[in-house]
Amino acid sequence: MEVIQSIALLRSKLEEKRANLGTGLKAPVGLVPTMGYLHEGHVSLLNAAREASEIVVLSIFVNPLQFGPNEDLDRYPRDTERDLKVAEAAGVDFVFLPQVEEMYPGSRSSRTKVSVSEITSVLCGASRPVHFDGVTTVVAKLLNIVQPDKAFFGLKDAQQVAVISQMVNDLNMPVDIVACPILREEDGLALSSRNVFLSPEEREQALVLSRSLNLAKTWVMEHPSFAVEDLRKMIQDFITAHSSLAEIDYVEVLTYPQLDKIDTVSSGETVTLIAALAVKFGSTRLIDNLILSLGK
Repeated sequence: MEVIQSIALLRSKLEEKRANLGTGLKAPVGLVPTMGYLHEGHVSLLNAAREASEIVVLSIFVNPLQFGPNEDLDRYPRDTERDLKVAEAAGVDFVFLPQVEEMYPGSRSSRTKVSVSEITSVLCGASRPVHFDGVTTVVAKLLNIVQPDKAFFGLKDAQQVAVISQMVNDLNMPVDIVACPILREEDGLALSSRNVFLSPEEREQALVLSRSLNLAKTWVMEHPSFAVEDLRKMIQDFITAHSSLAEIDYVEVLTYPQLDKIDTVSSGETVTLIAALAVKFGSTRLIDNLILSLGK
C-alpha cells in the first residue's frame, strides 16, 4: 500500500499500474472517497471495491467546502494512523491523503464549483445550503484526479448518492457509481464517524432512529394504500414520543432517487420511496434512512 499526498504523483502511479494490468473481468480502478475516521461501514465499501476492482484507491480528505458556518469542520474526528492500518488490512493499493492546499491551492475553497439543482434543496440541503455544492465539487475533483471505473458510496447518506449519480449522469462522467447498503451496529444504530461524539445516554436514545424506520417498514407492509403524510407523521411522532433528547431537523418521505414529494401510494403501485431522517442528540447530528421499493 502506498500513501500519496500529491495529485501528480497519484496520477503517475495509477497510469503506471494500469499499464501493467492484464485483461480480466474486474474494473481496472475502484475509488472509495471518505473523510477518514474509518469504521466498518467504510470497510464494507473497501471490500466491495476490492472485490470489483483490480486497483483500489481510498481517498481521505476532510473537505472544508461541504461545511457551513458553525458546523463541525474543526471538530470532525480524525485518526490518520488508525485509518492507514484499516486501509492496509482491507487491501487498499493507494491511499490519497492530500492537504487542503493540494486540493484547493491558495485557499480553503475553490473558485470553480459544481452544483446540482433541485434534489439538493430538500432533506440535508434545506438546512445545509452550502453542503452539496461542496460535496459535488470535491467528488468531481476526485473523479477527475483518479479517473476510476467505479466509485463506491454508502447509502447511509442516500441523498448524497442520488446527487452524485445525477452529477455523473448529467456531465457524462465515465464512471459507475456503486451504492452500498447501510451498515449498522448490532442494536441497529447506523455506523457513523460522528457516533463517537454521543454520550452514553445520547447513544441509547439515538436507537430511536432505526426503530422508527423499522416501524415504518412494518406499517407500509400493513397498509397497501396510504397517505404519505400519515407515514411521515407516524415516524416523527414515534421519535418524539420515545426520545427526550431528540431534536428533529427533518423527517421526510419522498420518491427515490428523484426526491420528489408524493401525496399517496395506491395498492399495487410501483414506486420507490425513501423515509429519511436528520436528528440531533446534543451537539451531534445523525442521519438515517430506509428505502422502500413498493409494488416490485
